Amino acid sequence: MSHGGAVGPEASIYDEGDVKGSGVVRIAVVAALGGFLFGYDSAVINGAVSAISDRFDVSAAPLGFAVASALLGAAAGALLAGRIADRVGRLAVMRIAAVFFLVSAIGAGAANSLWVLVVFRVIGGLGVGMASVIAPAYIAEISPARIRGRLASLQQLAIVSGIFISLLVDFLFARAAGSSMDPFWFGWAAWRWMFLAMAVPALIYFALSLTIPESPRFLIAKHRIPAATAILTKLLGEANIELKIKRIRETMERDTEPSWRDLKGPSGRIAGIVWVGLLLSVFQQFVGINVIFYYSNVLWEAVGFNEGQAFIITVISSVINIATTLIAIATVDRFGRKPLLIIGSIGMTITLATLAVIFGSAPVVNGNPVLEGAQGPLALIAANLFVVAFGMSWGPVTWVLLGEMFPNRMRAAALSLAAGGQWVANWLITVSFPSLKDVSLALAYGLYAMFALLSLLFVAKFVAETKGKQLEDMTADRPAVPVRKG
Repeated sequence: MSHGGAVGPEASIYDEGDVKGSGVVRIAVVAALGGFLFGYDSAVINGAVSAISDRFDVSAAPLGFAVASALLGAAAGALLAGRIADRVGRLAVMRIAAVFFLVSAIGAGAANSLWVLVVFRVIGGLGVGMASVIAPAYIAEISPARIRGRLASLQQLAIVSGIFISLLVDFLFARAAGSSMDPFWFGWAAWRWMFLAMAVPALIYFALSLTIPESPRFLIAKHRIPAATAILTKLLGEANIELKIKRIRETMERDTEPSWRDLKGPSGRIAGIVWVGLLLSVFQQFVGINVIFYYSNVLWEAVGFNEGQAFIITVISSVINIATTLIAIATVDRFGRKPLLIIGSIGMTITLATLAVIFGSAPVVNGNPVLEGAQGPLALIAANLFVVAFGMSWGPVTWVLLGEMFPNRMRAAALSLAAGGQWVANWLITVSFPSLKDVSLALAYGLYAMFALLSLLFVAKFVAETKGKQLEDMTADRPAVPVRKG
């Protein structure tokens, strides 16, 4: 079987120089660019929702499906990514994802019907799903344990940066044209250029993926020991490198290819650690974070703000998301993963419950709550504090844990399953919000507050700390779930 996708770049790069120290950071940054495209593609629809509704004359249900369509592709892409990564390498998946992003950008920008738009959004979603799996897996596999949390957090920083840039691009195009549905360059409406702009980072991501090495743990799984040894020596130095290789070989090498069967523990059942990873992913989405970034313009317009104000509020929220992610990067290797998750769950529960109370007590006009007096500022404060609570905890830390918590042999498959579950959960939240909003915003935010509370209980009981542990110490027969005796 050929595994040619990674051979050329790996050989050329690692003959040229040392990549220790800042080199590891550079490699992680390149890998995390997939997260940038993931964030851009996910949020770019925000600024185009009203224009798409007007251009294609669609009601709430098909509009909600169009917004959420990329998430269906993301779920499929996530589930496929692990198998592809185990067969042809981590770098091949990055490049395939970049191609999907490029095709989606051009196709969605040129779409002449809602369903053509949906098809290209699904294609972009495939890229999103693949990027969501491969970046945390790859970064974990090339990072020293002492800074693995910080480097893995670059994935979330890239995601929120992509969200911010997409929202900023949406705002700038809409402002330059007059509104999102007005014509801009070459007579094409501004909303089309919002999608087309993604072609630029897609091409950059593909080009930079040619400059980084294959994962040494993947190479060891393929019995390519000399290549893996050369890469690990460049990454980690020569001290104890033979022992490191030996430990990785013990957890990676078998006569059979890695597969979904590796998700089973010694008992023959799905390993407990796999369920923990899946539920982490689901809770990350069930708190409703992406309602803020997919529908915030529509939400704030519905409660009395105009389009320009709604754009500004959304961009401010995305900036806050970036700032709080930087807090997580600075603290995740110092305080650990579990404490940050617990603090974040508490903050999200309080802020979401506050939003539910505000929307529930506001007078309703034409089916929408109208925020009067102090209610508007309070809702804005609560929404942005929710973003703070999520951004310094569940946003980055979930990806850190998913990249490092699984044993070497099952990492790609388990991360695929967890990320696939995350995208399904994201789709459920996204597609249901327009209908929930029409019933009651208080109900929507009340449900998200309940899930935030449940996430707190879940972390306290089932998630174990992984700070400072070697990837070779993660085992399926020692899951992060407390085992009750008797």
